[in-house]
Amino acid sequence: MQDQLPTTTPDTPLLEALESQQLDIRQLTEPQLLSLADEVRRFLLFTVSQTGGHFGAGLGVVELTIALHHVLNTPHDRIVWDVGHQTYPHKILTGRRAQMHTMRQAGGLSGFPKRSESPFDTFGVGHSSTSVSAGMGMALAATQQGIKRRTVAVIGDGAITGGMAFEALAHAGHVRPNLLIVLNDNQMSIGHNTGGLATYFAKIWASRAYISLREGSKKLLENVRTAWEVAKRTEEHMKSMVAPGTLFEELGFNYIGPLDGHDLPQLVQALGNMTELSGPQLLHIRTVKGKGYSPAEADPVGYHALNKLEKSDPSVPPKPPMPKPPKYQDVFGQWLCDIAAVDPLLIGITPAMCEGSGMVTFARDFPDRYYDVAIAEQHAVTLAAGMACDGLKPVVAIYSTFLQRAYDQLIHDVALQELDVTFALDRAGLVGQDGATHHGVFDLSYLRCVPNMIIAAPADENECRQLLYTAYQHPGAAAVRYPRGNGIGVPIESEMSVLPVGKGRRVREGEAIAIVNFGVLLPEALVAAEQLNATVVDMRWVKPLDEALLEALASTHELLITVEENMIAGGAGSGVAEWLAANGLQCRIKHVGIGDEFIEQASQQQNRDMAGLNAAAILDAAAPTAPVAAAADNPSLQAIH
Repeated sequence: MQDQLPTTTPDTPLLEALESQQLDIRQLTEPQLLSLADEVRRFLLFTVSQTGGHFGAGLGVVELTIALHHVLNTPHDRIVWDVGHQTYPHKILTGRRAQMHTMRQAGGLSGFPKRSESPFDTFGVGHSSTSVSAGMGMALAATQQGIKRRTVAVIGDGAITGGMAFEALAHAGHVRPNLLIVLNDNQMSIGHNTGGLATYFAKIWASRAYISLREGSKKLLENVRTAWEVAKRTEEHMKSMVAPGTLFEELGFNYIGPLDGHDLPQLVQALGNMTELSGPQLLHIRTVKGKGYSPAEADPVGYHALNKLEKSDPSVPPKPPMPKPPKYQDVFGQWLCDIAAVDPLLIGITPAMCEGSGMVTFARDFPDRYYDVAIAEQHAVTLAAGMACDGLKPVVAIYSTFLQRAYDQLIHDVALQELDVTFALDRAGLVGQDGATHHGVFDLSYLRCVPNMIIAAPADENECRQLLYTAYQHPGAAAVRYPRGNGIGVPIESEMSVLPVGKGRRVREGEAIAIVNFGVLLPEALVAAEQLNATVVDMRWVKPLDEALLEALASTHELLITVEENMIAGGAGSGVAEWLAANGLQCRIKHVGIGDEFIEQASQQQNRDMAGLNAAAILDAAAPTAPVAAAADNPSLQAIH
């Protein structure tokens, strides 16, 4: 157990021998496996402290990861991880140890499994609850092609709450693939440990003797249907008295557990036995998030991820920390509490993003009006719709990228029925190190086409507060999108005002060129405008558009440049172009946004520069002839010429 993060690279002779192929993990002895677990944990503590990144989940699955790679013939055999937060040990063991210092950086390793990064990453993932479906697909593909291959899907107790996971579990019980599911229960969601008796019986059920007896009895009694049914029901009732596996047994799985997920020899034995069985199997293990680092064990939520530890020069006195503007998520959290204090009808809903969405204070102060529905985005939206039907005013706090998973519910259950639901879309735009799976760059495109919705894109933290209030007062579906990170430092007015829906504001007057800004790229637009002597407008609303303002701009300017942190295809700029065309207004228009590409991980500012979301890209769009080299190198710039 460590209390401090290591500041120097730890000695890892076994890891180095595995990496140089002097040793094979499948041939390691039990003492070597235990030593390897210690090395992986110490190396993980060191590398994440240097780079930042997901932390507690990886520490919790060190023994499981080693056991899987020891038992399975990877990458021929398949390991499918869920969410991906816990895959840092997996990356360390699969030839990427020397690259761990590049984690989540531009050109470096992804913070999640990625098929193009390694053959050991069998399925790319960033969102939760996909591993059972993907693992089933792989297991059925192997059977279909006559390939002898073992498939293991690892899913956490949080991720298994997702509806997609239950759909896959139900289907698995029907088609009965040769699939082992490892339920990694770090006791953050599923109920408390059922005690020593459960562990004792789990060891028996995972033993070769029991499995042989069970399979032998099945063959002996399968022709005597009544006898086999009696034996099967007797076994199920025995298990249900001491283990939480009845649900999985009813779905058609052979359930074993719960086992201690940090008991490496026991894991090796159980996995070795269960991967040889046919049909759907489920191994339930208990782990400790942050295992081996006492601060993370004590605060698993706070240590879910770790910021990079900056090195300091002891000869230089530390500078006092500069105050930063509030994060947008905290602006939302304060607004939510302020409204809840005066409106008893407000309800706050989140799909397992309480901390990330800034709802901790609201959850504490208004517990009877706070609903964390776990990782179930579809349910979150339809729950809000049901509440709105009967007079409540729900606010769904959800990451832009996660709302994609509830798109059908947004259309059919909210918008179609003209229900009063407010969507607070956090992490809209490019989010930085989490990369392509987490960028919220599609919401303007997928929301703009939905009838009965209004969509706001504030340019700063005060506008965010006021537009949240405006959206909440609107008697229908409304979305306010705002980015990850801190505001730009404008004063936030405590008093809230309803801003006119569908009305923008002129920020700067100029000539010939008008920059039509949607959202938080306004500072970049103003920098470019100074060089261009351009007019700048803050549109505020993506839907409805300020048609009078657009008509005035088109009639007095030669070129309109739309700016947004969203895909160009179908985004706010597309809406402007559609409106101009529909109304017969002749004006040149160019779009600055994200082209037809996925943006990989980097810092948030690097992401914006990579995508061409800066003043330089606006200046290029305004140039009579676009720079050929810049356009060829940057797909986003290609899109604006």
